[in-house]
Amino acid sequence: MPKQAEILNADEFKRLLKIVSTSKHAKRDTLLILMSYGLGLRAVELAALKLHQVVSDDGKVREALQLKRTKGDKKRTLYLSEPRIKKAIIEYIEERKIISEKKRIVFSHQQALFLSQKYGQFTNKTLARRFDIIYRDAGFVGVTSHSGRRTFATNLIEQGVDIKAVSTLMGHSNIQMTAQYVQNNPVRLSNICAKALY
Repeated sequence: MPKQAEILNADEFKRLLKIVSTSKHAKRDTLLILMSYGLGLRAVELAALKLHQVVSDDGKVREALQLKRTKGDKKRTLYLSEPRIKKAIIEYIEERKIISEKKRIVFSHQQALFLSQKYGQFTNKTLARRFDIIYRDAGFVGVTSHSGRRTFATNLIEQGVDIKAVSTLMGHSNIQMTAQYVQNNPVRLSNICAKALY
C-alpha cells in the first residue's frame, strides 16, 4: 500500500496559515488551504472549480458547492458554512476583481476559481506542484496536496462525527474507503477505551 499523505495537527495547521498569509499570492493560497482542509477537496477538484460554483452573480457566497468533476464522476455537495472559508472566498474574489481591472483582464463568473501566477487555469499537476511549494516553504515534509483531504476526514472522526456522514462529504461509495483516510490516534483510542464500561 502506498504511503499515505501526512496529516497536520491544529498547531501545524495554524502555522501553515500564518506562513501562507505572507506569500506573494496570500489570498489565493489561503483559500486553497482552507478549502483543502475545511472541505476535503482533492487537487483535481480544486483545479476544476469555477467562480460561479462558489458565488452567485451578485457576489454572495453560495450556501452549498455542487461538485461535478470528482473522482469517478460522482457528484457531491459540500457546504460553504465555515466562516473563515466564506471570508477567504470574498477576499480572494475582491482581489481578483481589482487585479482584473488594473491589468485590463476580463473578469467572469465562468472563469476558474483559482488562477495561476500568469492568470491561467491550474491543471491538476500544476496545482499539486503549488501545494508542494506551499508546504516546502512552510517547512513541512511528507505533506502533499492530499494531506488536507486526509486531515479533514481524520478531524471529523476525532470530533465524533459519524463515519457515514464523513463518507458522504468525502464522496466515497463505501465506508471502508473513508476508514483508510482516518489515522488511528492513540489518544483518541485510549479515550474510547476509557468510556467502554457503563
